[in-house]
Amino acid sequence: MAWWAVDVMPSAPASTGDALAAWLVARTGQAIEERDDGTLVTFAEDEAGAQELIVELAGSPDPAATARVRPLDTVDWSLRWRDGLGPRRFGRLIVTPSWSDAGARTDDVTVMIYPETPFGTGDHGSTRAALTLLERHLVPGQSVLDLGSGSGILSIAAVRLGAARATGIEIDAEANVVAIRNAEQNGVSAACQFLDGDAALLAPLLGPVDLLLSNILRNVNVTLLPAIHDAVAPGGVAIFSGMEEGEAPLFRPVLAPAGFAVVDEVLDAGWWAVSARRVP
Repeated sequence: MAWWAVDVMPSAPASTGDALAAWLVARTGQAIEERDDGTLVTFAEDEAGAQELIVELAGSPDPAATARVRPLDTVDWSLRWRDGLGPRRFGRLIVTPSWSDAGARTDDVTVMIYPETPFGTGDHGSTRAALTLLERHLVPGQSVLDLGSGSGILSIAAVRLGAARATGIEIDAEANVVAIRNAEQNGVSAACQFLDGDAALLAPLLGPVDLLLSNILRNVNVTLLPAIHDAVAPGGVAIFSGMEEGEAPLFRPVLAPAGFAVVDEVLDAGWWAVSARRVP
């Protein structure tokens, strides 16, 4: 598959960037890379899909945004992964590519990743921050819900750490195909389920769960807070990630009114994650 990148420049990054980024996530089901100049980078499976997205920008929250498309070289990405991607440790949890020697100890828990595209490797700062908090807060036997589950790495890690079951919700059906395969390759498919659909609708129906993960953009996390509250059992923990350090002062204040009390926070390469307990 030849993936294409779509570089989108908001007309006014400071005022329209967040709304446009949330729209792109909802439209594409892909994570968004935000560059220092405000450019938002998303991805499409082929050139036609990339061009279609540019046309649809006219109906986005920022119709004056400009965009361009460019092909991604799959071979170059594959070589780049193998050069730069190695084992990562999160407490006793190790996430490692299939070709690497993790150097695990007897009490370590290992998650193997089998990347085929430049997405879902678990090497992004937001994912690493979420994994750190997951390893810290998960209690064996708990139930887990993973919103925007992507490649399934957080759900798989939860089960490997002892969760009784983990359910991922993802709007991109193709991502779920990859997640299911990743779960099978890690030997946890019996305890992992991946559903296609809208997290706002499905999450409350799948609760109450003991621990919820939401590795999504800040605006999307804010929008999902009522559904997340209904999905988490009283006293349960929600882990929010996908936000840069500068967004922390904007997100913290919305947690208490939504019925959550902050437990702890993590920074990883400029990406911020927070765990919060649902107030009974």
